[in-house]
Amino acid sequence: MPDSRFPENDTRPAEPVEPDLNECCGNGCTPCVFDTYAEDKRRWQEAVRAWDLRHPDAGPKPD
Repeated sequence: MPDSRFPENDTRPAEPVEPDLNECCGNGCTPCVFDTYAEDKRRWQEAVRAWDLRHPDAGPKPD
C-alpha cells in the first residue's frame, strides 16, 4: 500500500549517466563534462539517501 504522506510520483531518483570518454574535448574546460557528472552524482546520492528515508519498506536497493 502506498504511503499517503508522499505523492505517488515520489519515485526513486534516477542515477545520472556517466559521460562517454569522447564527450570530453580534453581542452581543460571549466566545468568539464566529468566535473558536472561528479556533481550530479553527488546530488543524486544525497537524493537517494533522502528517498530511502522516506521509503524504508521499499526493499533492496540496486547497486
